[in-house]
Amino acid sequence: MSHPAFAFPATDAVPVRLVTATTYAEIASTLSDLARAFAEASGFEPTPGAILPLPSAEGGIACVLFGHDDVSGDPFGAGRLATALPAGTYRFEGHLADPALATLAFALGRYRFTRYRDAPERDVRLVPPPGVDAAEIGRIADAVSMGRDLVNMPANDLGPDGIEEAARRLAERHGAEIEVIVGDDLLDANLPMIHAVGRAAERAPRLVDLTWGDPARPAVTIVGKGVAFDTGGLDIKPSSGMLLMKKDMGGAAAALALADMVMGAGLPVRLRVLIPAVENAISGASFRPGDVLRSRAGLTVEIGNTDAEGRLILADALALADEDAPDLLVDFATLTGAARVALGPDLPPFYTQDDALAEHVQRIGLAVHDPVWRLPLWRPYARMLDSKIADTNNVSSGGFAGSVTAALFLAKFVKDAKAYLHFDIYGWTPSAKPGRPEGGEVQGARLIYALLKERYPVQDI
Repeated sequence: MSHPAFAFPATDAVPVRLVTATTYAEIASTLSDLARAFAEASGFEPTPGAILPLPSAEGGIACVLFGHDDVSGDPFGAGRLATALPAGTYRFEGHLADPALATLAFALGRYRFTRYRDAPERDVRLVPPPGVDAAEIGRIADAVSMGRDLVNMPANDLGPDGIEEAARRLAERHGAEIEVIVGDDLLDANLPMIHAVGRAAERAPRLVDLTWGDPARPAVTIVGKGVAFDTGGLDIKPSSGMLLMKKDMGGAAAALALADMVMGAGLPVRLRVLIPAVENAISGASFRPGDVLRSRAGLTVEIGNTDAEGRLILADALALADEDAPDLLVDFATLTGAARVALGPDLPPFYTQDDALAEHVQRIGLAVHDPVWRLPLWRPYARMLDSKIADTNNVSSGGFAGSVTAALFLAKFVKDAKAYLHFDIYGWTPSAKPGRPEGGEVQGARLIYALLKERYPVQDI
């Protein structure tokens, strides 16, 4: 079944004519007198993102002028068309540097979160350009939409149990195996920090463990932080700091979206997805500042701040993942405000000790318009995590380099993986952009999917 954003061979599709400052005069000369007069009267300027439907003599739309610049414009600029155009079927006319990316932007631009209220929807469709794999684009768009839905869901309807249910639906759809360890069984399974962080909540903490693919294939393990809501624990956040904490499971959403892409494409890998799913709540059972927790890896962790809970649940999940020595281990986590201060909401930092992998990640991120920026695992800062009574503290002793020290903390729990990547994502688009409506976002998932496609192409099966 084709994606609802797309229409297929439609002879009546309205052309979207791509214009730039250098091509506009020539294109304008080919318009009808009526259309050219309308464009002039409207004061149309061929700047990137400008959109103007032009009338036909019959009262319909003859074509659409779309200011487009592959060099200085937004690579997702075509996503603007999905919300700006009247209902109808359209096709691109003119040069696109990356037709697949423009088509994906259009599909992602149609996304709306409509669970709690009806929203008027215009049926705006695109005829995919020749040579574009519309089925692949549709799979990616569907996976991203699923992840966005999960992030946008409020915590009263998406707790740790809801994250588990989303993973179960995905496993059933793709024929994956899934195991879930819940509540006090986490202690028996030697996952004590996941248990400690989530034990205060009414909905029990759990670890979701999804596996798919031939065990003989290269092992790729994805870990996603699944904090369904974060009060901060006993180090409670101010009310303003809690307003977006439904998105603190954005790492889990990114991991599930990535898994959907990988399994949907049938990549020749052995995929494992680990999601520690908890709610960082407050009750008599809450873990406390000053507590010392023993981790799965055996390291003891002094709690300097209960609001740094994400790295605790990730540490146990990463230690479990590392025991298999996967070829590639990736974690996604909405981890630190420091990352947002450094790079803003749209450019997540990532960390790795593998320079070649880092270059590969950064290049692909730009190519698929899922950008990231490498920050250093600066070893001298590790001493900021020193504890006088335990092997490590969960937070640094000062206010500096918060994203770096969080990454250094996580790196303590990865020893045997052949390659490791940590993404400190925001998981949210604060204001609407082309192809990226305001709300939940699954940063890094498309990037890692593209990297895996390059590393493990399907034709190698």
